[in-house]
Amino acid sequence: MQKLSERLVSWASLIDEKTIEQARTSSRMPFIHPHLALMPDAHLGLGATVGSVIPTLGAIMPAAVGVDIGCGMIAVKTRFRASDLEGRDLSELRQQIERAIPLSAGRDNRKIVATAEPRVAELEALAEKAGFDPATYAGHWRRQLGSLGSGNHFIEISLDENDDVWMFLHSGSRGVGNRIAQHHIKVAQRLAKQWWIELPHPDLAYLVEGTPEFTRYIRELRWAQHFALLNREEMMDRVANQLGRFLETPVEEQERINCHHNFTESERHFGKQVWVSRKGAIMADAGRPGLIPGSMGTASYVVEGRGNPVALNSSPHGAGREYSRSAARKTFTREQLREAMTGIEYRDTDAFIDEIPQAYKPIDRVMADAADLVTVRHTLRQVVNVKGD
Repeated sequence: MQKLSERLVSWASLIDEKTIEQARTSSRMPFIHPHLALMPDAHLGLGATVGSVIPTLGAIMPAAVGVDIGCGMIAVKTRFRASDLEGRDLSELRQQIERAIPLSAGRDNRKIVATAEPRVAELEALAEKAGFDPATYAGHWRRQLGSLGSGNHFIEISLDENDDVWMFLHSGSRGVGNRIAQHHIKVAQRLAKQWWIELPHPDLAYLVEGTPEFTRYIRELRWAQHFALLNREEMMDRVANQLGRFLETPVEEQERINCHHNFTESERHFGKQVWVSRKGAIMADAGRPGLIPGSMGTASYVVEGRGNPVALNSSPHGAGREYSRSAARKTFTREQLREAMTGIEYRDTDAFIDEIPQAYKPIDRVMADAADLVTVRHTLRQVVNVKGD
């Protein structure tokens, strides 16, 4: 860990000056307490740094939470072994999963399936209690439940160091969460102009605790966080169904972990009750299970938190980008992606060049930097990868 200033600490051994300066700017906001913590995967983001843990007194910066509210990971350990997959055509399993779950931006379900019905009902009741209608943000939000999205969102079948089979996926609150986030970012920016508040960056606009705008944001934020959690649960149930069909035996779960990495919670740190916004970081209090995925084609990790107080009980959420998407497309080729994905069943397309492992920080370096934040329980290697364009 390196102390970069009184209000900024960092666990990132691979980090550029632009990212550090962006984090410094955020750390100077007057309500930061006690400091902003950069995780090993920290990289430049919109407004606030991705891979940062931002504790605030009496205020929240909506852009510092991120636009994919509640984005996170879910993983399930099954009783299957690597030997159960041997000799089988894994492209069939990949295609079954692709048919069962809508992929890519703008894609959702044609109808609300039976497994999604109780989850939709739960979200309807939660929205009513929160006093808002999610349809004002996205009229088709119910059909978004159980859809993956694009970018770095993925579904994987993996093996751990003991050759046990895991199901693993990454997704968030889809279009409805994005629109909720964008709305409240604009509200915060409008209030800053209204009250003549000078900001170092427009995306550091904040909402003040106790105001109607803050209260509404928290209610809708918590709804979106729960939507994201249930969205992952719904997709995982579908993946389990397809894996069971593929192996002609129902999946028996041995462990299930579901965690956010774009979210806000009220927590107590350094003697104060603060709002902790984790933009690309997971909770890692002592003993808490967590998930840290690598990039496409590399290892992922099942971890246990070590409860590091200086890191505000947090850890990284993944590998962290080194190349922007446009830079990755100019730098790397489809042949290089094929080489990186050797031995992994995936959809071979130019669409995933910007997700090539070389566009990200080396996950083993990230995990080495995180040695005092988490303990590794399992190391996973992919055998099937599913992504949206």
